[in-house]
Amino acid sequence: MALVNGSSMTEFILVGLTDQTDLQLPLFFLFLVMYMVTLLGNLGLVTLIGLNSHLHTPMYFFLFNLSFIDLCYSSVFTPTMLMNFISEKNIISYMGCMTQLFFFCFFAISECYVLTSMACDRYVAICYPLLYNIVMSPKVCSNLMLGSYLMAFSGAMAHTGCMLRLTFCDANTINHYLCDILPMVQLSCTSTFVNELVVFIVVGINLLVPSLTIFISYGCILSNILQISSKQGRSKAFNTCSSHIITVSLFLGSCAFMYLKPSSAGSMDKGKISSVFYTHVVPMMNPFIYSLRNKDVKLALRKTLSSRKL
Repeated sequence: MALVNGSSMTEFILVGLTDQTDLQLPLFFLFLVMYMVTLLGNLGLVTLIGLNSHLHTPMYFFLFNLSFIDLCYSSVFTPTMLMNFISEKNIISYMGCMTQLFFFCFFAISECYVLTSMACDRYVAICYPLLYNIVMSPKVCSNLMLGSYLMAFSGAMAHTGCMLRLTFCDANTINHYLCDILPMVQLSCTSTFVNELVVFIVVGINLLVPSLTIFISYGCILSNILQISSKQGRSKAFNTCSSHIITVSLFLGSCAFMYLKPSSAGSMDKGKISSVFYTHVVPMMNPFIYSLRNKDVKLALRKTLSSRKL
C-alpha cells in the first residue's frame, strides 16, 4: 500500500455517526435541535452572568467559563457532523482536521478542570462557609481557570503534535463524525506507539486527577450534609450533589470508555455512540443541571427580561 506523508495529505473523509441512509434525516433534526438547545442554553447563561452584578461570584465565575467552553466545544464539530447527515461525502481538509482535533482536545480538557474547580468551590462553600471568601478569592479563582486552560493547551498540543508526525496510508476515511485521535491513528502506516502512549498518559492524567478530586470533594460534601438536622435541607443538598455527580460521571465515564481501552474497528463503532454523551449530551445538559434550576439565575432572568421591556 502506498504511503502518503501526513504533511502532503490534502483531505480526509468523515464516515459520520452511521451509514444507514434511513436514519440520516431523523438524526440530522435530532442533533440540530440538541445543538440549538446547547447554544441557546449556554449563550443565555453567559449573557445572564455577564449582565447581572449579583452573579459575579466564584460559583458563577466558574459557570460562566463552563458555559463559554461548552458553547465553543459543541461548535467545533457539530456543524461538520450535521453536514455529514445531509451530504453524500463529508470531506475535511488536512489542516482543517488538525485544527478541529486541537480545539476538540483543548475544550474537552478545559471542561474536565472547570468541573473540578466547581466541585472544589462547592466543597469550600458547604464545608468551610466562614472561610469561603478568603479561600475562593478572585486571585485563586483566576489561577484555577488559568491552570485549567494551560493544562488544556498542553494536552491539545501534545495530541496534535503527535498526530502531525504520523505518515498516513492512501486510505483517508476516518471512522468517526469528527477528527478524533484514535480513528485517525488507525489510518497511519507507521508506528503509532508514541501516539498511543501519549493518549494513555495525557488522557489518564486529565481523567484521573479531575475524577478523584471531584468525587473526594463530593464525598466530603455528602458527609457534611448528613450532619444537617433539617430533612428538607438534606434533601435539597442531596438532589444538587446527585445531579452534578451524574453529569460528571457521564462526561468522564464516556471519555474513559472511548480512550482508555485498546482501539479496533469494532470498538470504534461503539466508541462513536459513547462519544455522543461527552460531545453533545453533557454540553446540552450543563446549563439546566448546574444553573437554570438555581433561584439566583431565575431572578437574574426576570430582572433582565423586565429591564428589556422598560
